[in-house]
Amino acid sequence: MLLVREVMYCKPGKVRPLVEKFLAMSKLSEKMGMPKMKVMTDLSAERYWTIVSEMEVKNMESFENMMSGDGQNPEDMKKFEELMKGYHDLVESGRREIYKLEG
Repeated sequence: MLLVREVMYCKPGKVRPLVEKFLAMSKLSEKMGMPKMKVMTDLSAERYWTIVSEMEVKNMESFENMMSGDGQNPEDMKKFEELMKGYHDLVESGRREIYKLEG
């Protein structure tokens, strides 16, 4: 099992709009059969205006398939694209971390 963590550093004043996008994306993703996503904001972090999302996936193959939209309904994928439209305007930078869950 793998933990996939997306760390996003928002522009000042843009945390709430990105949180709303991530929460809506989480609901849509679950409807599409993807793993449940946790969405977190910083109380204290390396940088201000940080958002972190996490989800667990079985392996890299399932993660890659999920990211490429394999087997997804084109209508749901269109909703997903529309939902995330303009998110680059809210973010300065970000990174992805992938961890193997032990035990």
